[in-house]
Amino acid sequence: MPIREFTTSRLRKANYDPATRQLDLHWQGGNVTAYKPVPEEVFWRLCAAPNPATYWEDRIAEEYPKVRPMAGARQGGEGKPKDLKDLFGGLPEED
Repeated sequence: MPIREFTTSRLRKANYDPATRQLDLHWQGGNVTAYKPVPEEVFWRLCAAPNPATYWEDRIAEEYPKVRPMAGARQGGEGKPKDLKDLFGGLPEED
């Protein structure tokens, strides 16, 4: 499965599965968006684009339907709190 990492864009990584023609895009901040059926040529053009996020906006976002990311892709970023209790803790105990 081809994987490409980016360092100059808010798009951080692209995973492509040629068998299912699914493209998973990992964004700065940890969100993952997935599209299918994406031709392999579109993945390689994304990889070669001077600004991958702009290529995504122009050629992928409105052209292909969104789907659920592949197994193992994380939504919401690594180590982020799962709910408000994880973020703020529980309510203080009353005496």
